[in-house]
Amino acid sequence: MNTHTITAQSSPNIAFIKYWGNRDNTMRLPANGSISMNLDGLFTRTSVTFNASAQTDSLLINNKPVTGPGLTRVSYILDLVREMAKINERAEVKSENNFPAGAGIASSASAFAALALSASKAAGLNLSEPELSVLARRGSGSASRSIPAGFVEWQMGSNEKDCFAFSIAPVDHWNLVDCIAVVSAAHKKTGSTEGHALAGTSPLQNARVEDAPRRLEICRNAILKKDFEAFAAIIEHDSDIMHSVMMTSNPPLMYWQAATVGIFHEVRAWRAGGLPVGYTVDAGANVHVLCLGEKAKEVEKRLRELPGVENVLVAGVGDAAKIVS
Repeated sequence: MNTHTITAQSSPNIAFIKYWGNRDNTMRLPANGSISMNLDGLFTRTSVTFNASAQTDSLLINNKPVTGPGLTRVSYILDLVREMAKINERAEVKSENNFPAGAGIASSASAFAALALSASKAAGLNLSEPELSVLARRGSGSASRSIPAGFVEWQMGSNEKDCFAFSIAPVDHWNLVDCIAVVSAAHKKTGSTEGHALAGTSPLQNARVEDAPRRLEICRNAILKKDFEAFAAIIEHDSDIMHSVMMTSNPPLMYWQAATVGIFHEVRAWRAGGLPVGYTVDAGANVHVLCLGEKAKEVEKRLRELPGVENVLVAGVGDAAKIVS
């Protein structure tokens, strides 16, 4: 095949109804469906070049060579692409993030979405959006949600092929902004992949999974109707349930820090005082504070004044994964 480089860009996403735990760890088939929003302005940009003369796959992240488990995860996706495209060439992968990786801001989601798109195109494949979502999912479950645009739902599906994400509302549907209060940019000790495998050890996981369809419906309707009150209440409820499962797993996972909990109290007080805000937290200590676009500057200012907040990243609703030149 002709060697040429394809570069793709993808945004991380923040889940409103969370993905935690798999019914199949290898295929990354989730225990429940989830709903998210892509984050505009935050991105992973990944270039893939298949090279006949290369002996092995290579990976550079932010200009640093990566080997070991990181490279293994990337090669796993490249193997799936090679199998689909019926090629044998090894690949050179170069990736860069413009936000902290491994800190609970869905860096693996944007990374594997960008990889799925760039690698498949570089191999000469022309995958549909559902097929790309399935491929990205194999690298990181939440990456399936970074393929489509805007507000996204990832359906459980009944098998490997129909377990993909799709857009439920476009980018311009609702002017929501995510103000991410960074209380720790450090790499978390237990990554999401390891965490998902522990979900079933919590006595609360079954109750969480059984109740998921109800929460999905409330969240989906709140987004479609732009009902902020209902939206804020359900995202906080869902986030707290997921972290309850984490804290009661064996071994327990405690991602929150003192500053994390402090932000929860402030956000609830602000909302009681009439400011449209709601919080949600992924597997990490950083708090995503969702608000209406016209209140973003005020929310960012208030967050920056809180103890323990190192930085605030501000992101509107993001677009689909795309090829960039």
